Amino acid sequence: MDLFLMTIATGIMVGGIYALVALGWVLIYKCSGVLNLAMGEMTLIGAYTSLSFYSMGVPFLLALAISLVIGFILGILTERIFLDKLIGEPVLTVIMVTVGLSFFFKGTIGFIWGTDTRVFNPPVFSMEPVRFGPIVVGSVYLWSFIAAMILLVIFVCFFKYTRWGLAMQATADDEMAALSIGVSARFVYAAAWSIAFMASGVGGTLLGNINGLNISVGYLGLLVLPAVVLGGLNSVPGAIVGGITIGILQNLCGTYLDRYFPGGVKEIAPFVFMTIFLLFKPHGLWGWERIERV
Repeated sequence: MDLFLMTIATGIMVGGIYALVALGWVLIYKCSGVLNLAMGEMTLIGAYTSLSFYSMGVPFLLALAISLVIGFILGILTERIFLDKLIGEPVLTVIMVTVGLSFFFKGTIGFIWGTDTRVFNPPVFSMEPVRFGPIVVGSVYLWSFIAAMILLVIFVCFFKYTRWGLAMQATADDEMAALSIGVSARFVYAAAWSIAFMASGVGGTLLGNINGLNISVGYLGLLVLPAVVLGGLNSVPGAIVGGITIGILQNLCGTYLDRYFPGGVKEIAPFVFMTIFLLFKPHGLWGWERIERV
């Protein structure tokens, strides 16, 4: 029972970080209807930026803040250079551009930071585990989860209570109607990419403190996709629930099934679950189901 409880607790905390990265998927999909297949590489860019400044002696929180500013700028530049001319074009065209961006970012990361695994040294979080009765959790998991939840609350409030957040939701629902009432689609798309860069970068930085960083961590972008689909592609609360659910599922499979099916069942399980889930709930738990009447 102690092992089960620790597995659940760790899954929840890792799932909180997944939820933060899933938010990047949701942000871009909400305003443009596009699945951004470069999300894994965006996660790596933010993480490597934080690591680079931290390695120079910059305090971790300041290094993270600098990476947020850089992520904001990169998001605007990415949208303006590669995607601005595609407003109003077929969704498939934009998706294919994000595939190209994925390879471009991956090559840039390899050129700048190389492919070897790098770690935060000295460690940012204490190596001493935190105990909650019979449950023992690494402090890096606990503090990463707390940071992820704080940021997720901020983003939820942004969408619900700010003019910019409401403008992004309006553009996602009906781009032409939003344009007709004065909403700038260019601003909305640039803001979405900037916030997605920032959210995914923080998620990558927190995960980098757990397992270290290398080019293969970009796989995280696809690993988070089942969480996005579970919650609903355009639901911010759904990203939170989906991320935590996938984190728990992954940890349970790693703890109890890896001994019987060695070779990566922990990575496969979320996609198997996603496939089965889509058979019964194609729009996710809180996804928008469009109903057209003629």
